[in-house]
Amino acid sequence: MRFLGNFVLVLVAVLAISCSEFKRLQKSTDWKMKYDAALRYYEEEEYYKASVLFDQVLPIIKGTLDAEKASFYRAYCYFHQRQYILSGSYFNEFARVYSRSDWAIEAAYMSAYSSYLQSPDYNLDQSSTLDAVNAFQTFINRNPYSEYAEPATKYIDELQRKLEKKAFENAKQYHKLERWEAARVAFETFADEFPDSKLNEEILFYAVDSEYSYAKQSIKSKQKERYQKTIELYEEFIDKYPNSEFLKKAEKFYVDSLEETKKLSKNS
Repeated sequence: MRFLGNFVLVLVAVLAISCSEFKRLQKSTDWKMKYDAALRYYEEEEYYKASVLFDQVLPIIKGTLDAEKASFYRAYCYFHQRQYILSGSYFNEFARVYSRSDWAIEAAYMSAYSSYLQSPDYNLDQSSTLDAVNAFQTFINRNPYSEYAEPATKYIDELQRKLEKKAFENAKQYHKLERWEAARVAFETFADEFPDSKLNEEILFYAVDSEYSYAKQSIKSKQKERYQKTIELYEEFIDKYPNSEFLKKAEKFYVDSLEETKKLSKNS
């Protein structure tokens, strides 16, 4: 028990000394001492302390060889603290200012990766996801043969699937609420924006479904053109997916639309 108590006292003393040392460094006017301490803290994975000292030193050493290393390490300090907005900004700044650096390509990739780590769940606003996709695509366009091009492509695919799911669920929500015109537009927009999506078979079926439902509830003067739109969507659907699992349901909408169109033509 006494040993444990002594150990705790020693630990507290070490932490107190470390804390007081860091405070002295913060107040110091010796930039070289701060710079060396920041590098040491970085190697010891004390990223908060390293970032504070790098922030203090960088305005002083701007334009020097030491500034390049400090700028790069500072970006990683914030990355390791999971402050991805700051790390992304600092990596991007490094890649721009030190475009000829051996670290420039890595920094550009890490800037995009920081954006990727800000991407939320699919059911939330996807602005960060779009930013990450654009950042990775820009990176690949500029560095197509980089070692980071393959993981960047992988992350784009992952983010695209998230955007697809978000768009799909939004369209399905219109369908659920029986906002038929909005649903049909959303389903068609999805197919335009994600032409290679695996969801497009289901999407096009729901577009047929939505337009048919929209036609049924429309006033007489609008029904014929909306049943005709249903027929056109069905023909597009059957042309693309002749063996679809949704074929029977879609065919019913088609047959009903043909019959209703004939009736409306006779009565007009």
